[in-house]
Amino acid sequence: VQLQASGGGSVQAGGSLRLSCVASGFNFEQYIIGWFRQAPGKEREGVSCMDGYDGRTVYADSVKGRFTISRDNAAKTTVYLRMNSLKPEDTAVYYCATRRLSAGCSGYPGDYGSWGQGTQVTVSS
Repeated sequence: VQLQASGGGSVQAGGSLRLSCVASGFNFEQYIIGWFRQAPGKEREGVSCMDGYDGRTVYADSVKGRFTISRDNAAKTTVYLRMNSLKPEDTAVYYCATRRLSAGCSGYPGDYGSWGQGTQVTVSS
């Protein structure tokens, strides 16, 4: 299982970014996919997760209404995190991760076994 996250960058507050998480050697239909972030000096926290089979989604309260997790429904090898109305407090390194489908969505990083490398998101005020 290999994951590749990309799409980070620097934006001003109120701006948008779309992160991508690409799977190599498998498709997301058999996994839970989670997006996490870690700001300097803080613990890694769950942002959103998706059931790769039925598409159900869960969001952290801090991003509800601003972030949207989605997937490509063709190959099912890419999951996106659309981030709108970005705030300076969204600044962090963002990671994608997977866990087995039967375990369900979780916002706890320790529940995920496979991780992609992070992508930096910086939001300036």
